[in-house]
Amino acid sequence: MRVAVVGLGYVGLPLCVEFARGGLDVVGIDVNEAKVQAVNQGRSYVLDVSEESITELVAAKRFQATTDFDALGSADAICICVPTPLRKSMDPDISYIVSAVEEIAPRLKRGMLVVLESTTYPGTTEELVLPRLEETGLSAGVDFYLAFSPERVDPANATYTTRNTPKVIGGVTPACTEKATELYRHAVDTVVPVKSARAAEMVKLLENTFRAINIGMVNELAIMCDRLGVDVWEVIDAAKTKPFGFMPFYPGPGLGGHCIPIDPLYLSWKLKTIDYTARFIELASAINSNMPEYVVSRIHNALDACKKSINGSRILLMGVAYKPDVSDTRESPALDILGLLRQRGADVFYADPYVPELEVLGERYISYPLNEGVADFDCVVIVTHHRQFDYAAILQQASLVFDARNATKGLEPGPGCKVVKL
Repeated sequence: MRVAVVGLGYVGLPLCVEFARGGLDVVGIDVNEAKVQAVNQGRSYVLDVSEESITELVAAKRFQATTDFDALGSADAICICVPTPLRKSMDPDISYIVSAVEEIAPRLKRGMLVVLESTTYPGTTEELVLPRLEETGLSAGVDFYLAFSPERVDPANATYTTRNTPKVIGGVTPACTEKATELYRHAVDTVVPVKSARAAEMVKLLENTFRAINIGMVNELAIMCDRLGVDVWEVIDAAKTKPFGFMPFYPGPGLGGHCIPIDPLYLSWKLKTIDYTARFIELASAINSNMPEYVVSRIHNALDACKKSINGSRILLMGVAYKPDVSDTRESPALDILGLLRQRGADVFYADPYVPELEVLGERYISYPLNEGVADFDCVVIVTHHRQFDYAAILQQASLVFDARNATKGLEPGPGCKVVKL
């Protein structure tokens, strides 16, 4: 069997590797020439994929990459792993899916399987992809097979990978589900079939909406605890000792990344088209989106308490990636915090071992070398708690630390250091 994967990002590249390891011949297709060259030269640009694995599979001629969509014509199965961002109007941008399907349609052949993995609103597979492919005169479930299987990639997670994370699959017909299940058994240990593509699409949105709403709840709890003079971190630690009926979530400076801040809004948008308001989703989104502003107001107050003005203060942001130990800055709250601090007149720097350069609001920044110490800053703000940061050393050198992640838990500050937590 020959598999083509459209999109060689953080989802597509690991999937290619697992299919090839499972004994299939794999071609990855991407419009980014640099990614294609990297793969064919045995280089990895995705944190969770080792260069050794790519080199071995490319040398064995089990995996290759190309920018030529004609490679789709020789494939038995095609997986679509392209981005689905939100437009500024907060509605889904499915143009990448449309482009991929437009490339597949003229090359569709009898017996071919097409699987959409890109996160999207319920109904996309049946309402958008299916009609275009059936314009060819072929029928789904009879002449070709079509399914949806949501990606479940968690970058930097060393425990759960593409291989051992259960894979949900829903076809537009039972035969489609069966064919897709057969394919993914080559790449993953556990396959979880559901009755429809729409159900599979909804599974992904439930997973990420669950997280977004609970994070929104605990972020609001942090604001409440601050008003009440209670340590929110102590409250959560105590609550999670309950062995049933409670799952701990933790507050932070805002939501970031490619899934949690965005995916629930696909569902909210879809429901508006059928005259329903997803109130939990929109409330959680509003709370989470406001957290950077809240963090900046707390930094402002902390500086005031030290008899310093935020205007003119030197502030160092520790971490700008959206989560620990990755280089991805998409939707990172650190970018909003940096911009808001600049608006208030602060002189802002950042340090991140995974992000050597950064552009925010048209201005270019370079990561501050931590070997120079942090004593010269009026405030150090822990935004992303990378494991590489030496928090004990920071507490010994800094005069003021605002800890938005509870990264300094259990550490003693130096004699001249004040620590303020979210």
